[in-house]
Amino acid sequence: MLNPKLIRTTAFALACIGATLLAPATPRADDAMPAGVKGEVMMWIKDAQGKIEQLAEAMPEGKYNWRPGKGVRSVGEVYMHVAAVNLGIPSLCGVQPPADFKGMEAYEKSLTKKADIQKALKDSFAHMEQAWMGFSDVDLEKPVDLMGSKTTVRGAYLLVLSHCHEHLGQSIAYARMNGVVPPWTAKQQAAMKEETEKAKVGKK
Repeated sequence: MLNPKLIRTTAFALACIGATLLAPATPRADDAMPAGVKGEVMMWIKDAQGKIEQLAEAMPEGKYNWRPGKGVRSVGEVYMHVAAVNLGIPSLCGVQPPADFKGMEAYEKSLTKKADIQKALKDSFAHMEQAWMGFSDVDLEKPVDLMGSKTTVRGAYLLVLSHCHEHLGQSIAYARMNGVVPPWTAKQQAAMKEETEKAKVGKK
């Protein structure tokens, strides 16, 4: 017969893990979010940023050139693609890009070393997020020609948001295919194992 205490403990651990999977990354104390759409968009961008940067760190440098097939972006190229869009789309909204940014396609292929790519990725998020936080409510309504599609600054940033999460999913798949467990999943699994072990000790 199963121990009721073990059942309750395991169920609680699973509930906590499920909540963690669904929750966005917790902002730091100095990352106060504004109310409304600006804060909501930033919250989910920060969530994608944290996970992508964790994966970029967890992937061995020797895997940065790995690609699942011919003509498909490599691990490193996916990270650089995210960085390129983080810089490129804000530039279409009137934000001045960094001096070394010569367009999304060129930037995507400009770096190959892990440390350089990690820095470019981090810097691109900082640049993109600073611009977003600097826009006024009026600025968000300004029209933008987004590579042939008519939208607004807000619409352009919603694309940035969805793009980050799209390539987060791709990066998770790349990591799994190379035997790398996403760090946040590894942490959750470790917590669950610890809770299970505690429950077993309590059962004795």
